[in-house]
Amino acid sequence: MSKTFSFFVIILIALPTLLSAQAVEDSLVNSYRQTEASLVLLKNEQNRIPLQRLDTLKIAYLSLGLEPNSAFEQSLKKYTLIESLPLPPTPFIEIWLQQQLSSYNLFIVGIQTIGDQQVVLNTLLEKLPTVAVWFTKVQPTESLPNLAKAQSIIFAPLQTEFTQSLATQLIFGSVGAKGRLQQGLNADFPAGSGLDSPGGLRLGYAPAASVGFDTKKLEEGIQTIIQEGLEVQAFPGAQVMVIKDSKVVYHKTFGYHRYEPSEPVSENDVYDLASITKISASLPAVMRLYGEGKLNIDEPLGSIYPDFKNSNKDTLTLRSILAHNAKLLAWIPFWRGTLKGNGKYPWKKNWNPNQSNTGAFKPRTFASDSSARYAVKVTENLWLHRRYERHIYKAIKKSPLNAKPGFVYSDLSFYLYPKMLPPLTGSDFETYLKTTFYRPLGAHTLTFNAWQHFPLSQIIPTENDTFFRKTLLHGYVHDEGAGMLRGLSGHAGLFGSAGDLAKLMQMYLNGGTYGGETFLKKEVLDEFKRCAYCPEGNHRGLGFDKPFLQYNAKTSGYAPAAGPDSYGHSGYTGTFTWTDPKYNLIYIFFCNRVYPTRDNRKLLDRSIRPRVQQAIYEALKNASYGSEP
Repeated sequence: MSKTFSFFVIILIALPTLLSAQAVEDSLVNSYRQTEASLVLLKNEQNRIPLQRLDTLKIAYLSLGLEPNSAFEQSLKKYTLIESLPLPPTPFIEIWLQQQLSSYNLFIVGIQTIGDQQVVLNTLLEKLPTVAVWFTKVQPTESLPNLAKAQSIIFAPLQTEFTQSLATQLIFGSVGAKGRLQQGLNADFPAGSGLDSPGGLRLGYAPAASVGFDTKKLEEGIQTIIQEGLEVQAFPGAQVMVIKDSKVVYHKTFGYHRYEPSEPVSENDVYDLASITKISASLPAVMRLYGEGKLNIDEPLGSIYPDFKNSNKDTLTLRSILAHNAKLLAWIPFWRGTLKGNGKYPWKKNWNPNQSNTGAFKPRTFASDSSARYAVKVTENLWLHRRYERHIYKAIKKSPLNAKPGFVYSDLSFYLYPKMLPPLTGSDFETYLKTTFYRPLGAHTLTFNAWQHFPLSQIIPTENDTFFRKTLLHGYVHDEGAGMLRGLSGHAGLFGSAGDLAKLMQMYLNGGTYGGETFLKKEVLDEFKRCAYCPEGNHRGLGFDKPFLQYNAKTSGYAPAAGPDSYGHSGYTGTFTWTDPKYNLIYIFFCNRVYPTRDNRKLLDRSIRPRVQQAIYEALKNASYGSEP
C-alpha cells in the first residue's frame, strides 16, 4: 500500500470522529440558545428583574419540588449571598411568614411540583415579595390561581441541562428576557404574553463553544498541564476559571486542600489571594477616590499622607509609587525585628538576615495568650502587642531609598493605604471596600481574616510556618507583615473565591460598570491600566502588572499570547488573575503552592500558570495573537 493511500485512509477514518465532535458541540450550543429563547418573563412589578442593588437585598430561596442543592439553587448562590429555607407545614404558614419578613426582603421560589403545598404556595405568592420561577414540561392552567400575585414570574417550559442556570441568569441580568408564551396559561397570561428585560449586566454561564472556543482543545489543554502539576506535587489542588465575553465558560477544580487525604477542592473554596490584594483592595479604593477628585496621584506623598512629611519619601508621587518606580525597597521582614539578638531594621549593621526564631521574642512584642496589652491576634497562640504596628509604619517611613531609579516591585506603599485612605473615605478600609465594591458586586467571600467568616473546610490552607508563627496557616493570612497588622493590609491579606474575584475583574474589563452600577470611571481605569513608564523601561501600569516590554519565557508569569493591553497580578501563595481586553478574556488560576512549604517552586519552575493561559489562547478559534508579546 502506498504512503499516499495510507494517508487518505487515516483521514477517512478520522473524519467521522471529527464531524461527530463538531456535531456534539453544535448541538450543545443550539440547546443553550433554544433554552435561553424559551424563557418567558410573565410579570415584573417595579422592574425588579434584573435584580439591582444587591447590597440592599436579603434574599431567601424556597423550593417546591426541586431537589435539594439543585442546579437552580447552586446557580443562585453564585451571584450573591442567599439563604435556603425549608417550607413550613400549612398550619404554621402565617407565623412563619412574619418571622421571615423580619429577616429577608426578597424570596425566590423555584417551583417544579406543588403536591399538597398549594395553600402554602398561594400564601407565599400573595404575602411575600417574590420572584417565582416555574420549571415545567407541561403548560400550567388554572391550577395556580394565585400565580399572578407574585411580583415577578418567570416561566421555563423547556427542560434542558441549561434551564435552571439560565433562569438564574435572567433573574440577575446576565441574559435578557425575550420569550413569549406559545399558548395561554390562563386568563391572566394568554398566548403571546411576555416581557423584555436587559441582559449582559453580570457574569453569565455558557458553553465554551458558544463564544468561539474549541471545547475539547480547551479542556484537554488545561487538564494535561494541571495533571502534571498534581503528579509532580507542585500543589495539592487547584482550580481554573475562564471567562470570555462576560460568560464563565470553564470553571473546574482539581485535587485536594492538602496532599494527605483531605477535602477535595470546591468551586466555592476561599483562598489567600496574597498580592492580588493590591489590585483587588488597595487599587479599587485609590481609583475610586482619584475619579472623585479626592486623591491626586501626582501630588507628593507628604501632602497626601502628612505622617510622611519631611521623610525621604515626602516628594514621591503616588503615580510613581503605584508603578513601582519610586525607588522604594522591595520589602522589609518586619517579623525578624521582633527576635532577640537581632536589630530592628535590615539597613542597620546589627541586622542578621538569617536570625532564626527560637521562640525568644524581644520584650513588648509577642505573648502566647491575649490580654489588654497583647491584643492583636496573629494566630491562636500568638498575640502581638497592641501598639507594635507603630514600629512597622515607622520602619517604612525611615527605610532608605534604592540608589537607582527604575522598576523595583515593592510592597511598602501598599501597607499605607489602610491608614492613608480612611480620612478621604470617612470609613475604615475594610468597611469602605465592602460597602463600595464587594457587596454591591455580590462578592461576599472577598474579605480579610477568613477564619472569622468561613468554616475551615471552605478555606484552603497555606503554609506550615516553621520559622515565625510555628503553626499551619489556615484562615490566617500567609504574609508575615499583614499578619502583624491584624490580618488587614493593602499589600496582602484579602481572601476570596474565584467566582467573586471574577466579578471584580469583569467590572474592570467592563470599564468600571457591573450589574447596572458604575463603580469606577472608564477614563480612570484606562489611565491605571496603561503602561505608565514605558520610556524608562518599566512595563507596569499603576498597580496592575502588565506584559514585559519584551517577552521572556523564563521570567514572565503570563502567556506569550497575552496582548500588550492585558493586565492582572499574581499572588505568592499560588494565585493569579489576568485580563485581556483584545479577546474580552479573563483567566483565574488558584492553588496553594506554598503548602506545606514556600520552598516548593515547582509551580514557578514549570511555568504552569502561563502554560495554562497559553492553552486557553490556543483553544480560541480564529485567534490572531501571532507575535504579540
